[in-house]
This record gives sequence, structure tokens and C-alpha cells, in this order.
Amino acid sequence: MENDEAVTIGVIGGSGLYQLFEEGTAEELDVPTPFGPTSSPISIGTMSGRRVAFLTRHGREHSVAPHRINHRANLWALRSLGVRAIVSSSAVGGLHPDYAPGTFVVTDQLIDRTFGRADTFFEDDVQHLSFADPFDPTLRRAAVDAIAALDVPFRPTGTCVVIQGPRFSTRAESVWLREAGGHTINMTMTPEVPLAAELGIATVNLSFVTDADAGLAPTEDEAAAAAAHAATSDAANAADAADDAGAPVTHALVMERLARANEVIVRAIGGIVGAIPADFTPRELVPASASASIVQTQPTAASTGPTMTAGTTA
Repeated sequence: MENDEAVTIGVIGGSGLYQLFEEGTAEELDVPTPFGPTSSPISIGTMSGRRVAFLTRHGREHSVAPHRINHRANLWALRSLGVRAIVSSSAVGGLHPDYAPGTFVVTDQLIDRTFGRADTFFEDDVQHLSFADPFDPTLRRAAVDAIAALDVPFRPTGTCVVIQGPRFSTRAESVWLREAGGHTINMTMTPEVPLAAELGIATVNLSFVTDADAGLAPTEDEAAAAAAHAATSDAANAADAADDAGAPVTHALVMERLARANEVIVRAIGGIVGAIPADFTPRELVPASASASIVQTQPTAASTGPTMTAGTTA
């Protein structure tokens, strides 16, 4: 990197977010890891006056399916650059009418329904991650304040159910997951968030509701509540909420709505980045010595360090 100063803030872009910095303003790194390649090169740039490392979760061409994401490589690479706080962006479906299309959510809880994913760094050691509150409280407070200042529809809390993917839910699954307490649904928040915590990295998640999942039809009371909430939104979001009642979600629909919302999503991320305290220190959810043992693991690739191309973007 041109500047040897550690980069303490990372942004992981979800579906639809493949570029964060203006063209020609970022350095690009290919960081070798002990866990294989990252989903994309890592771009280092400036956002809201802070140096930020940006990585796109699904690859630049959305070529990595949810169940194939190499979360361990992504997070190890970010931590090796000095990242201690991550702003993760996610596209989610809304399981509840209060979480209508066009709504931002600062997620506070998770229900993990994934399986078969590499979900810990501690293969040869026993470490029990304290995970009652998955997302860092300090970062969440900063995010809620930042999003509230943007005058966009948002929910300051929300429980996200993480499913295996890559398929979307059946209607029966949507009903079941909603009754289990889910507000939104996603395919990637786990094992990303617990893996970050194992490395001593705190996470805050900003979700954007793109759809009503399997088209759950609201009750009369829920429809009235959703209409009242939609009054704080724009006409396009209100129309999306109406269109989704009873309609199945498709990938094309999700991507179209993300493209439409891209500018405000980037603005929201910038607000959160700028609100992170300069002296922020993450919680210690596993012993620091255990985290350090993983961070100090050497890549097995022939390359011994990151390569850099100046002036490229994510």
C-alpha cells in the first residue's frame, strides 16, 4: 500500500454493491491467505474521511453463490490489513410487514439455518465464541444514529434468519421462519459474523429489504401498519410493497431494486463509516491470544505479500 498506516475499518459489499470508491481513487490488493483466495481483490480508499478496505462478498460479477463464499479467506485478509470494525451490507427479504421493501435495517440478532459451511477458524483448538449479541453494540448505536439522520425508512433492530441458499424459500418456510421470530431473511450473514468475531473484528450490519420473501400476504392489521410505515417512504417503495403481496421473489427482481437503491445504500454506509469512533475497540469474545494465533498463520501460497495496483476500484 502507498500508505503503511493500518486500515481499521472494512466494508463488505453484498449483492448489488460491487464498487464503493470513485474510479481512480483506490489502491487494489490481492491478499494471499491460509484459507485460499478472497471473493474479490480488496480496494483501499477513503470514505467519510476514513481509510477503508472494501471487499465484495459475491465477487465483482456476482459469481460466487452464497454457500460457496470463502468467508474465512475474506475475513483473514481484512484482519491482516488491520481491520477491527466491519460495516457489512446485505440484501434481505422481509418476513414481516413492518420490514417492507425499501426499508433499511440495523440488524441486531441472527437465527442460523445454514449447514456444511466452514464456520470456525479453530479446527485444532477448542474455543467457544460468546455470541448472545452478534453485532457490536457501539457500532450499532453509531449506525442507528447515522441512518436516522438520512431521513430514510429504517428499523433500528431486526432478527435475520440466515438460510443456506442459493434457492429462495417456499411459502411454508417463510411462514415457519416468521413464526420463529424472524423479521428478515438472508443467505450470507453466517458464518461471516461469527468468523469475524473469532478474529477480534466487530461487525455492524446494514440490511436493505428488497422484497417480501415468498410473498407472504399480510393480515388486515399488518397491512394497515405497513401502509402507515410506507407513508414515510417514497412512492416506488410503497408500490414494491403492494406488488410483493402474494408474489414469489426472483433474483432479477432483487437486483433491479438494489440497482435503484444503490446511491442511498452507499450514502448510508458512508454515514456509518464516518460515525465509528476513532478510538473504537472491539469486544473480546474469544481470548485475544486465540485470535492472534489465527491472524499470525502464514499463507501457503507462493506469494508472500499483497500485490497492489494503484488507481483501480472495487
